[in-house]
Amino acid sequence: MKEGSHKIDFYGRDFIVTPDVLIPRPETEMMVDAVLNLCGKAYLPGVKPNEPRLPQDCAILDVGTGSGCVATSLALELPETHVMACDISEKALKVARKNALQLGAEVKFVKSDLMNGIKGDFDIVAANLPYVDKDWDWIDEEALAKEPAIALYAEDGGLALIKKLIDQAFERLIPYLILEADPCQHERIIDYASTGDYSLLEMRGFVLVFSRGNLRG
Repeated sequence: MKEGSHKIDFYGRDFIVTPDVLIPRPETEMMVDAVLNLCGKAYLPGVKPNEPRLPQDCAILDVGTGSGCVATSLALELPETHVMACDISEKALKVARKNALQLGAEVKFVKSDLMNGIKGDFDIVAANLPYVDKDWDWIDEEALAKEPAIALYAEDGGLALIKKLIDQAFERLIPYLILEADPCQHERIIDYASTGDYSLLEMRGFVLVFSRGNLRG
């Protein structure tokens, strides 16, 4: 493995992580749970799944895929779905492709700045974008220095990229939007999403699940 790389458990599988990608965190696993829930698949043993909101062969886009942990996990948990993942960093995509290959997941990886270079229709867009505000006084800058700044920090109180993605999802008529952000940002994200006709469907720790317009309820 590349110098500085190691393996991290995510959703029960080992993923390679290098200094070019974020270290997958437990709260991000809830993004996978949320997609499984929308697809009517149980995400915990003994838990009765919800009625599916989407067909089994739905199309999923993971924006800002990093190590590919979310996209790869979804492709393996939901093998009938069509999973695409994108990132602005070619170095990150190299890591993501390697993880998908080693774990036997079918994911199409594309270099793109958010959804700018993405073609096609999607039922779900999931994204763990940079959302850390450099002005937060509780962040451990020394610890975060081990991860790429491009994957961590964003302007506008950490919400600049999240807002852009909400706008793009609205323009592309995306039915479901799943976002990770710090809980202190959730109220502002919910308010902004409402301007794009997205309403909060579910909240899971750091993860927000939105549905569009007539899909509410």
